[in-house]
Amino acid sequence: MKKVYGSAAQALDGLLHDGMLIAAGGFGLCGIPELLLRGIKEAGTKDLTFASNNAGVDDFGIGILLQTRQVKKMISSYVGENAEFMRQYLSGELELEFNPQGTLAERMRAGGAGIPGFYTKTGVGTVIAEGKEHKDFNGETYILEHGLFADLSIVKAWKADATGNLVFRKTARNFNPPAAMCGRVCVVEVEEIVPVGALDPDHIHVPGIYVHRIIQGDHEKRIEKTTVRKKETTP
Repeated sequence: MKKVYGSAAQALDGLLHDGMLIAAGGFGLCGIPELLLRGIKEAGTKDLTFASNNAGVDDFGIGILLQTRQVKKMISSYVGENAEFMRQYLSGELELEFNPQGTLAERMRAGGAGIPGFYTKTGVGTVIAEGKEHKDFNGETYILEHGLFADLSIVKAWKADATGNLVFRKTARNFNPPAAMCGRVCVVEVEEIVPVGALDPDHIHVPGIYVHRIIQGDHEKRIEKTTVRKKETTP
């Protein structure tokens, strides 16, 4: 089965439809599948629901789809650093489902493992718990969270081989692996495609069984915030 495609448009061909749920990797500005997001923008697919830790910034990541009004709902943990996100939410143009980061990651992982739901203490007694089933275990109250089963997963990896085995670098490993697992179809963009057998099996973070399509491309290296200490002067 061929998994390597020549472009984002080719890799997304036949997968997109209006109103779909997409799980997207990324953490802050790290590990964002920017080429695939640009491909979705160019395809014009609309009324999308995105499950993603955050929505990038105004002109990068999911932020480019907010600018074109292609996103209907966000399932997210962090909504800062994106003025258009905040504007649309406060004006009622964008639906928002808040999830604690650990809960969102586990919802994705559970979906990939075929687990429909799980109980967690996180969010008990807050607005997060409103409308959710509560259950006591050993005298402690938990709330029921549902696994995420996305129509499509889009993620960014550091390396892949032609069979889809993936390796991530540092913080990009945070949300990308669970996001990759929970989609019915998973499309990955990578910085480098290596020969089959070149990856140490013990270093593979997501096995190729989860991956359906791969593209390779150049990626922008962004830094969210740069803090520089003032140079000390000697007397």
